[in-house]
Amino acid sequence: MSPGREYAAAAAATLAGAAALLAATNQTWATGAVEDPGPLEPAPVALTAAAVSPTAAALGWASLAALAAMFATKGIPRRAVGLLLAVFGGAAAADVWRGTRPGALAEAAAAQATADGRLTMAAGVSGWVWAALAGGLLLAAAGVLTLLRGGSWPGMGSRYDRPGTRSAARSDDPVDLWRALDSGADPTLAAGAESPAHPEQAPAGPAPARSARSGRPQDQPQDQSDADSKETR
Repeated sequence: MSPGREYAAAAAATLAGAAALLAATNQTWATGAVEDPGPLEPAPVALTAAAVSPTAAALGWASLAALAAMFATKGIPRRAVGLLLAVFGGAAAADVWRGTRPGALAEAAAAQATADGRLTMAAGVSGWVWAALAGGLLLAAAGVLTLLRGGSWPGMGSRYDRPGTRSAARSDDPVDLWRALDSGADPTLAAGAESPAHPEQAPAGPAPARSARSGRPQDQPQDQSDADSKETR
């Protein structure tokens, strides 16, 4: 895979993972009910992402900021962004997994219940839990890819550098040639070589030739030449 395609894949995975986290954190992840021993109906309990995985939403917003930093950096700083992104994704996935275990769900529901009685939880969890878990794993994968390969990806601002600050070294590697073309340099010139100067303009035309006998220009009319000869006599 070319560096440009790797770059696009990492950016798309980061955007998709952050979007999945942010979308899932606004939904209900688990439900339950508190059964009253009296004649009252069971009191429902709904657990949102804020109660189950409180850090998932914050890590989603942090991942979007990391995506912007990925576009704005290159080289070693971009690798550092990849490391942070991998940490964000791994932490989000771990928090979602920990918060949706049966014991953790029962504790969260008991803390949120407004009635006394026996708590029962619905079987399974919402599909949004799996969306959030997949989003965290996508972010972690994008971060690892950026950490390992991000140093060779093109930078957003390289094509806007001043022409005098760029030079392209002759290379037979097609990857280097494409990078040079992307940066606006000429890959056919050696490093430091300058384009040939424009030749000086030639004179507008040759000077008029003079006759060997009279010394006058050859294009002077004959009548004018005879008149000059008579005046001389």
